[in-house]
Amino acid sequence: MADLRRADGPGRSGRPTLAVVGATGAVGTVMLQILSQRADVWGEIRLIASPRSAGRKLSVRGEETEVVALTEEAFDGVDVAMFDVPDEVAERWAPLAAAKGAVVVDNSGTFRMDPEVPLVVPEVNPHAVRMRPRGIIANPSCTTLSMIVALGALHAEFGLRELVVSSYQAVSGAGRAGVATLRQQLSLVAGTELGTSPGDVRRAVGDGTGPFPEPVALNVVPWAGSPREDGWSSEELKVRDESRKILGLPALPVAVTCVRVPVITTHSLTVHARFEGEVTVDKAREILATAPGVVLFDNPAAGEFPTPADVVGTDPTWVGRVRRALDDPTALELFVCGDNLRKGSALNTAQIAELVAAELS
Repeated sequence: MADLRRADGPGRSGRPTLAVVGATGAVGTVMLQILSQRADVWGEIRLIASPRSAGRKLSVRGEETEVVALTEEAFDGVDVAMFDVPDEVAERWAPLAAAKGAVVVDNSGTFRMDPEVPLVVPEVNPHAVRMRPRGIIANPSCTTLSMIVALGALHAEFGLRELVVSSYQAVSGAGRAGVATLRQQLSLVAGTELGTSPGDVRRAVGDGTGPFPEPVALNVVPWAGSPREDGWSSEELKVRDESRKILGLPALPVAVTCVRVPVITTHSLTVHARFEGEVTVDKAREILATAPGVVLFDNPAAGEFPTPADVVGTDPTWVGRVRRALDDPTALELFVCGDNLRKGSALNTAQIAELVAAELS
C-alpha cells in the first residue's frame, strides 16, 4: 500500500492539523465538545461549514475559533479532515480533501460499503485504518455503533454465526428536525387524555410528523430510513451490511427491524446472537465487563439495566439483560444502549482520527 502521509508532514507544534467539516451541525457541536474533553493530540483545529455559517465563532479546547467556508482552499495544510455532513456534501468534498493530502474520516453513509474504504470501529478493527487506498475512512451508522463494540468483543471469543436485532431508535437520529418534531408533539399531547382511542394522537398532531411517517409521541414507529426491496428499510440494511464488514463476516445471516421511539437521544437494541459453540452467561459477562468501551450494567432483580435516560451523554456501550437463549445453548440475548450522537457519531469519528494522528506523528 502506498504511503499515505502528507509529504509536508504534520502541522504546527509538531502535531497534525485537524479540520472539522460540518462544525455547526448537531453532530459537529458534539464533536467540538469531545475534542475539548479528550487528550489533545492536534495542532491547529480548523472549523469548516457552509458559506452561510462562515464567520461564526465556536468554542473548542477553550478557545473561540472562527468558522471558515467550505472551499478547496480550506483544506490547505490539513492532515486529517473529519466530515459530519449530508451524503451529497461528503460525496463531492471528501475526495477533494483527500486529493489535497488530508486523510478523511467520513461520518456520512456515502463511502461505508466502498470496498476501497475501511469501515472502522477502533475497539473492534483498528488495523483496518491503515488500508485506505482512497485516503478515506468511513464511520459506521449510529445504530450499528450502538451495539457493535459489545458484539465485537463477544465475537472475538465465541465466533458469531447469526444475528437478529431490533432497534429502538431516538429521534435525534433524524437530526434536529427529529428532535423538534418530538418536542412539538409532546407539547400537543401533554396533560390530555390522548392515546386512548384509535387515531386520536394522529388527529392532534395533524401534519406535524416531521421526518417520521407517523407520530412518535405516545407511540412507536416501526420504520427508520427509506424504502428498499422486499419491504426492508435502508436503516435495517445498513445494520446488516455494516456489521458484516466491520466483523469481517461477509456471509453472516442478519435480520434487523428498526423502530423509532419517543426518546431524544440514545439508541437501544435487543440482540439475539448465535455463536459457533455453546456459550455461558458467566463467560459472556466476564468478556463484557472487561471489554474496552463497554459497561456491563445488569442486575434486573435490583432494577439495574441500561435505559436511554441514564445512558445519554456518556461514551460507552451499556449492556444489560444478558441471558442465554432458552432453546439454544449457542445463543445469547442482550439489551444494549448507546448515545447515538457520541459513540454513535462524533466519538467514533474522533477515535479514528486519533489513530491516524498517531500514525502521522
